[in-house]
Formats: sequence, C-alpha cells, structure tokens
Amino acid sequence: MKKNSLTGRLLFSTNIAIAIAAVLGYISPYISPATIWPLAFFGLAMPYLLLPNIFFTVYWLFRSRGLFIISLIVLGLGYSTIPKYMQFNFDGEEVKENSFKVMSFNVRVFDLYMWTKEKSTRNLIFDFLKEENPDVLCLQEFYQRDEQLERYEFKTLDTLVKILSAQNYHVHYTTTLRETDHWGLITFSKFPIINKGVVPFENQGDNASIYTDVQVEGETIRIYNNHLASIKLEKRDYKTMKTINDQDYSDMINKSTGLLGKVKNGFIKRSLQADLIQNSISNSPYPVVVCGDFNDSPTSYTYNTIRGKLNDTYLESGSGLGRTYIGEFPSFRIDYILADTSLESSSYITHPVELSDHHPISVKLNWK
Repeated sequence: MKKNSLTGRLLFSTNIAIAIAAVLGYISPYISPATIWPLAFFGLAMPYLLLPNIFFTVYWLFRSRGLFIISLIVLGLGYSTIPKYMQFNFDGEEVKENSFKVMSFNVRVFDLYMWTKEKSTRNLIFDFLKEENPDVLCLQEFYQRDEQLERYEFKTLDTLVKILSAQNYHVHYTTTLRETDHWGLITFSKFPIINKGVVPFENQGDNASIYTDVQVEGETIRIYNNHLASIKLEKRDYKTMKTINDQDYSDMINKSTGLLGKVKNGFIKRSLQADLIQNSISNSPYPVVVCGDFNDSPTSYTYNTIRGKLNDTYLESGSGLGRTYIGEFPSFRIDYILADTSLESSSYITHPVELSDHHPISVKLNWK
C-alpha cells in the first residue's frame, strides 16, 4: 500500500475485520453456543468469509509486497474448512462386493401441507425411494395417518414397507394428534433389528435422536437417525432476509433483531442436543453410523461435536458443493452421514431431486 489513500485504508481495515471474523469462525466449532453464542454466527458465515480472504490475498499480492500475507495466513489456518463445503473426488467408482447403501432424507412430511402445490409429490417420493432401494433408510419429518380421511389416505408406513426391501423399521413419534396422526422419525433396515433406543432430549418438541442396532454380515452396527432443532423461521423472517439481500434497510432493526434471536436460540438448542448425542455415541458398544438433518453447517459446534472421530462420508467419497438444503437459509450442507472408522465409504451422492426442502443423500459402506 504505497499511497496512504482513503480507499487503501478502508480496504486494509476491511481486510483485517474479515480476517478476524474468519479466525473466530474457525474457533466456533470448539466452543458451545450455550457458553458463548455469538461465535456461532461466525461459523455460520464461514463460506462468505473465505471468499473475501481469497480476494484480498490476490489483491494485495499485486498491490503490496507484504499485506497479502494476512489473508494467506488466515486461509492457511482454515485449510481443512474449504473441503467441508466443496469436494473434488475424481476417483472412479469401485464396486465393493459386500457394501450396503445408507440413505438419509428429510421428507418434509411427504408434502402433507402442499408446499410444492403438486398433489403428486408424495408418490414421487415413494417412486424415488423405491428406485434407490437403500439397505438402510433414515427419514426425518416422517408423517403417518392411521386412518383414511374421506378419500385422502396417508398411510405412508404401510406403503414404504410394501415397496422397500428394507422392511424392518424403528419408528419414533414426537407428536401425535387425534390418536391417528403421527409426526417423527423412522429408520428402515434390510438387516435384522436387534435393539432400539432413543436419546432423551430435555425439551423434545419435534426434534429427536433414535438409534437402531442392526446385524450386518454377523456384525452389529448402531444406526443413529437425528432431526435437530431448526430455527423455526416464519414467512416474515424470510421476507426480512430477502429485504436485506435487496439492500432495503428501512424499518429493519426490530425485524432483524427477532430473526437473530431465533437463530441464536437454534444454536443453543442444537448444541445441547449434540452433547447428548455425542455422549450416547461414545457409550455405544458397537460401531456407529450417524445420519440425519443437523440443521447446522459443517463449521458448527453441532457438527463438530457429533462427528467427533467419525468419518464424514461426504469428505471421504463425495464430490461437488454438497448443498443439501434447498430453502433460502441456511442454503448449504446441513444433512450428514457419518461413519465409524472401521467402515469405508464410496459413491456418496447428493441427489438432485427437489421433492422436499432437502436433497436426499446416500452412500455405500463396507467393512475395511
């Protein structure tokens, strides 16, 4: 920066601020939002903090001999962060003889409330699951109606048992109305189920974590299926985000404060749930596979805590951006399949279908 110009000083100050924010983002996965919640916002913003640091590295490299080193050091500190959002695996698919396919999918109650405005969505989900035919299937936001309502039947459990080869199941309902309408989680397995359990949450709401012990080739694996606390955004919150994106900041203080409060509460709830899940995983007598909608990013305390020493199968065998949430916020990877280190993965896929507000994900696993 040869000239001490106003523009140069502003750019340098911005560079320093973004560098500090990125470092705080690197720290955030290791500190619970229940302890220091503002750090979680920096972790959430991580993809948007890395790009400016790349820009400043290149910019100062040509403008000044020494200043580029600031952002370069920041990028070096976060060398393991970028692959969590983008993968380039070009290895050819190697078919393993004894591999089994695991899929996780938040089905958004099979479009019960007609968000897609298409009556065929539920049947399209059935067709997709039948075609993919996973050996283990973890569904979040599952919905089942025991009785037919007039001409409208929603016996999703009966249908899935008929069309899937994975006909053994473990269902856990978080909400039941009229004794006939149920919302919750379900895990289907082609393999024999020998045990079922629930990780107890203090304030369950519509969130849950269940585990299912299945026998695969004479070995027992514990499958976790998770749906963690969401931010609970309403239409007005999405309008607030759109207004901010459109750079219309008039009358936004109260609305933005309410939105940030919801995000903060979501961070804290998920951190407490993640601690309970990790405690259950650490006490599992069997190797584990962890699936589900974490409602949090790869640079979050939630992800870092639950993953622990497990392999992220997207990092191991995925390719591309890996974005699983289709909605406006948070528009990146929030669905995961994690596996014990005794298992290796191949053929990780983020399926491009848009039958929910989440993309389904699947991977093939086999014993090392």
